[in-house]
Amino acid sequence: MSEPIFDYIIVGAGTAGCLLANRLSANAAKRVLLIEAGRKDDYHWIHIPVGYLYCIGNPRTDWLYNTEPDLGLNGRRLRYPRGKVLGGSSSINGMIYMRGQARDYDQWAKLTGDDTWSWNQALPYFKRHEDHYKGSDALHGAGGEWRIEKQRLRWDILDAFSQAAQQAGIPATDDFNRGDNEGVGYFEVNQRNGWRWNTAKAFLRPTCNARPNFEMWTGTQVAKLVLETQTGADGTQQRCTGVQVWNGSELVTVQCRGEVILCAGSIGSPQILQLSGIGPGAVLQGKGIDVVHDLPGVGENLQDHLQIRSVYKVKSPNGKNISLNTQANSMLGKAKIGLEYLFKQTGPMSMAPSQLGAFTRSTPDQPYPNIEYHVQPLSLDAFGEPLHNFDAFTASVCNLNPTSRGSVHIKSNQFTDAPAIAPNYLSTAQDRQVAADSLRITRNIVSQSALAKYQPEEFKPGVQYQTDEELAKLAGDIATTIFHPVGTAKMGLRQDSMAVVDSRLKVHGIAGLRVVDASVMPLITSGNTNSPTLMMAEKAAEWIANDAQS
Repeated sequence: MSEPIFDYIIVGAGTAGCLLANRLSANAAKRVLLIEAGRKDDYHWIHIPVGYLYCIGNPRTDWLYNTEPDLGLNGRRLRYPRGKVLGGSSSINGMIYMRGQARDYDQWAKLTGDDTWSWNQALPYFKRHEDHYKGSDALHGAGGEWRIEKQRLRWDILDAFSQAAQQAGIPATDDFNRGDNEGVGYFEVNQRNGWRWNTAKAFLRPTCNARPNFEMWTGTQVAKLVLETQTGADGTQQRCTGVQVWNGSELVTVQCRGEVILCAGSIGSPQILQLSGIGPGAVLQGKGIDVVHDLPGVGENLQDHLQIRSVYKVKSPNGKNISLNTQANSMLGKAKIGLEYLFKQTGPMSMAPSQLGAFTRSTPDQPYPNIEYHVQPLSLDAFGEPLHNFDAFTASVCNLNPTSRGSVHIKSNQFTDAPAIAPNYLSTAQDRQVAADSLRITRNIVSQSALAKYQPEEFKPGVQYQTDEELAKLAGDIATTIFHPVGTAKMGLRQDSMAVVDSRLKVHGIAGLRVVDASVMPLITSGNTNSPTLMMAEKAAEWIANDAQS
């Protein structure tokens, strides 16, 4: 039996893949196939905001990656969640809507030589799919598929932290997404009426599913790309003509007459490229893979935001529960939380992992905000561990623009084997200095009078650590990822030997193949990375459609 031929094959039904499927299948003359290795997003905990606790580390929804032992983390390995489910990481992430800073995109424009990536030219593509609760204005869109709302909760302890941050010189803000995100305020979230709003809901249902030219395969993993040598007017070149997939029982080749679009993310996309013979020649040969196209940058340039979690014990000034730790430490408390969500879709079960945010400078001489806070009215020893049995809040701070670079390399020639993920955190003196400085900024905020009535006591890391060396080493002991890997198939000029794709996201040296996900970012954005990925997919969809017409 012959397999059907598609005009577009999209690999990965995550953040970028769902939007691309929506946009490309709008042309009824084009057959579109969307392939997802994970299952459908019919697990109830995906849709309840606090359900990320049950989705991360769950094989039903997570690839269950781990990093290699990391010298910057004093030999520790980290859990590295990536969504393996319809909606991808938008089904298990923190739901925070964050674009970053205008300078991020202006830097992309310089690095790629393409001004279409500048902030002014990226902004309309953010707005195109937005449905912002405030409505449409110069900076936000309304009526699009991607819902953005205020959080449906507040905490006195978080309000006090916000006031303390303002006393420490950080201005209040009600919008982190105007191009300059300096300030402190509650994050906006991708939710609708207290439920998680993932990209499968936004872009696939019901639109794509009702189109006869659209097909979606779940539980289907791409083993490698199909590459052929073709000779034409421009000479001989390699072209991607399809994909080889594992459907649960056998390997099947699916043909494509248009473009194959990799949207498998910063871990999956370089893995698939390398398994297909596209990547650093020495790495591929070492795993017994024939080198089809020696592209040194595939899997390199890994960047991530490393958060340093400071925990402060607090005391209630009026005897009431002031953090989730004590609010959820009894069956009665848990019942109240559950009933509030059941009837109102508010309260702790509607919580994003972090509620209050702040962007500021690690030192006064920094020209722009270079650190971000995620503040929570709770504390625990590590993600997945029980909450502490005392009232506390956690102020996690990350370096927005790390200079450390890591890698993603296949461990074998088998698509079923997870790759080696080596973030290489805190491997530069600059990153270690920012880590030490940011911990001092945290202490300064907490020392302000707005928090005094809660009598904050530094539980972690501990006031005994004071010098740059102590604080940097301590950061390695207590820091963890915020799950923002980018850069492993970066875009750039052809003369940049480490660039994997051009400014229109076409893979250098391979026709009929693009990468559209966070892996193409040449530099990490100054904030959470989900929404920038949607903007890139919006641009790519337009380019792909225009190329097909021409």
